Amino acid sequence: MTTPSTSTAPTAALTPAAPGARSPLGPVGLVLAGGVSVQFGGALAVTLMPRAGALGVVALRLLVAAVVLLLVCRPKVRGHSRADWGTVVVFGLAMAAMNGLFYQAVDRIPLGPAVTLEVLGPLALSVLASRRAVNLVWAGLALAGVFLLGGGGFDDLDPAGVAFALGAGAMWAAYIVFSARTGRRFPQADGLALAMAVGAVVFLPLGLAESGTKLLDPVTLGLGAAVAMLSSVMPYTLELLALRRLPASTFAILMSLEPALAATAGFLVLGQSLSLPQALAIGLVIAASMGAVRTQVGRRKPVVAPEA
Repeated sequence: MTTPSTSTAPTAALTPAAPGARSPLGPVGLVLAGGVSVQFGGALAVTLMPRAGALGVVALRLLVAAVVLLLVCRPKVRGHSRADWGTVVVFGLAMAAMNGLFYQAVDRIPLGPAVTLEVLGPLALSVLASRRAVNLVWAGLALAGVFLLGGGGFDDLDPAGVAFALGAGAMWAAYIVFSARTGRRFPQADGLALAMAVGAVVFLPLGLAESGTKLLDPVTLGLGAAVAMLSSVMPYTLELLALRRLPASTFAILMSLEPALAATAGFLVLGQSLSLPQALAIGLVIAASMGAVRTQVGRRKPVVAPEA
């Protein structure tokens, strides 16, 4: 995952001379905070779909998030190489596809199973990207939890919903890769703002075609803005910052917590209760994530001490 242009951001984040640049949460805390935000935003989006449709909700989410990030970050559009722009465009397309496919999934199947299937993408990435054998153990443990959370099978789910969720998982894996590359090529969250704008421009025609003037309803706009902040602005920013100091393989294993977070959000917002197998599954994915964190901490200890 490392390229010649990636060394400056992680080094600056770890140097003792700039302690203010480091989040008190640390990269793992940033990922977890982003996960909580995105899942509660997803639960809110489910309640909005009857008003605006799945594509309409995605269009609102991306558009509001793009406007907010562009105003806050004010990214520079000059001085970037063709490779930089290629990276940010692919990142934006991956975000748009991930959101569109996932919202099509939760429009057909419950939130918990949808996230359970979606997380298979990051889990596959963790196996492919990892260079340590122990990460295969954590990935396998998390994968067992994923299938247990799905009740041991997905035969009763809508086939189209399952296909959309799996497609969203593939795009999630692409999002992880290009989020890391974008964070290394652009300062702060500039690349994220530009990528979000790309995704919004691509998806807005689809949302307008499905929902039309429904998107202009004040209540719909307000709820769409809330979904954008919870599901896009906050989590993507936190994850982009985390990926500057966290390997993609470890980040992907941490993403196995998403079914547990989704189940919690589904219970609190949508009234969906947990069964005993689902509770056991949550324990498995938490154990896998804790193992990944412990492995990551062990790898980072020798890196923090030396100065740049």
